[in-house]
Amino acid sequence: MEIQEIVSNQKAFFKTQQTKNIKFRKMYLEKLRDIVIKNEDLLYEAIHKDFGKSRFDTFTTELSFVLNDIDYYLKNVSSFSKPKRVTTNLSNQIGKSSIHPEPLGCVLVIGAWNYPYQLSLSPMIAALAAGNCCILKPSEIAENTMKVMAQLINENFPPEYLYVYEGGIDETTALLQLKFDKIFFTGSTKVGKIVYKAAAEHLTPVVLELGGKSPAIVTKDADLEVAAKRIVWGKFLNAGQTCVAPDYLLVEESIHEQFLEMLRKQITEFQYGPDAEQYTRIINRRNFDRLVKLIDKDQLYFGGNSDERKLYIEPTLLNNVNWEDEVMQEEIFGPLLPVISFNSFNLVLNTILDLEKPLAAYLFTRNSEEKDAFTAKLSFGGGCINDVIMHLGNDRLPFGGVGNSGIGNYHGKFGFEAFSHQKSVLEKATWGEPSIKYPPYSEKKLNWIRKLL
Repeated sequence: MEIQEIVSNQKAFFKTQQTKNIKFRKMYLEKLRDIVIKNEDLLYEAIHKDFGKSRFDTFTTELSFVLNDIDYYLKNVSSFSKPKRVTTNLSNQIGKSSIHPEPLGCVLVIGAWNYPYQLSLSPMIAALAAGNCCILKPSEIAENTMKVMAQLINENFPPEYLYVYEGGIDETTALLQLKFDKIFFTGSTKVGKIVYKAAAEHLTPVVLELGGKSPAIVTKDADLEVAAKRIVWGKFLNAGQTCVAPDYLLVEESIHEQFLEMLRKQITEFQYGPDAEQYTRIINRRNFDRLVKLIDKDQLYFGGNSDERKLYIEPTLLNNVNWEDEVMQEEIFGPLLPVISFNSFNLVLNTILDLEKPLAAYLFTRNSEEKDAFTAKLSFGGGCINDVIMHLGNDRLPFGGVGNSGIGNYHGKFGFEAFSHQKSVLEKATWGEPSIKYPPYSEKKLNWIRKLL
């Protein structure tokens, strides 16, 4: 069946109103949960083939998110979908006002390869919970996970409701020529612009989950041991192929050498060897070559070893880095961590302000004034103080970018709202209405209108 026909069938199915039924939504969410649980081993096997991700990391950073999202929406979809009464203003009396969340229709979710289950299935789950039909296009770069998601979903769900479309650039280009009621894209800023342009042709709203160079600042007032441990974990999780990983470090000069040594020690303790279960390989040769070229031997403080046969790059610390260096020009998306020293906390905040707004930002300090300045002054999608990445684990926090790092957000209630339209309804009584707004007009009526409005 051609994709155009599937999209047409989804639009027709949506018009039957079946997806608006809460029992219908819950039934398929429960079915998806059962499929994931039943086929965990198959999911683990596929992602390990793609880039050597362990069962531990796959569960903690992928499947746990998916299963928690399903449970969250099963628990909350009924309350989220109910009309909500709001106050009716004086000029609309006698009446009552309400907001009715309604699904948008047929939506497209384009997933990313670096967390192929989480970043494909989580937005898809939000779309289904909100009552939409959905086309899911996983990334072809993680080919095995794309195939297993297509197999499990397309064999168990009616295509007029949910369908996984396999393919690469040509297939994605064809999809973007079709009209959807919303497009949700996770990936690079470069491709995000292409998606945004295609969506504009149909006036299709978008959520763009992009990236950017996310800074982590460490001041002399930080707990350095905690900072080193958490930064190393967050940076080298998934071999640095994480959109919210610390992209570079800004370390106060007085602790610079001490902290570098603590980072080196922590990397060694975590044992990120070429055959380590807790360390993934680089997704493909193109990204491997790109990353190796960014390693400046003159700046090498620790690491730098690689094995092209295994697509392995050792966790690498780069010291004495300047803002003008090549490694500082674009998001690294790999296990290279440049370190820049600073003297003035306020000046370093100003420097970050001059750059594109990042998807994430992190600060390590026990100084309350520094915490306040960081939160108030910098604009970023989301972040942490004294930790990295973990803000994603709170479904009560919206996840999304700002400026160049993205448009819109999701997770929890925000995901439901991302795939919903908030329809406003005013119901008026048919009695007791004054004639003040109706012609013929008079100065007396205008004076009353001034008082009322």
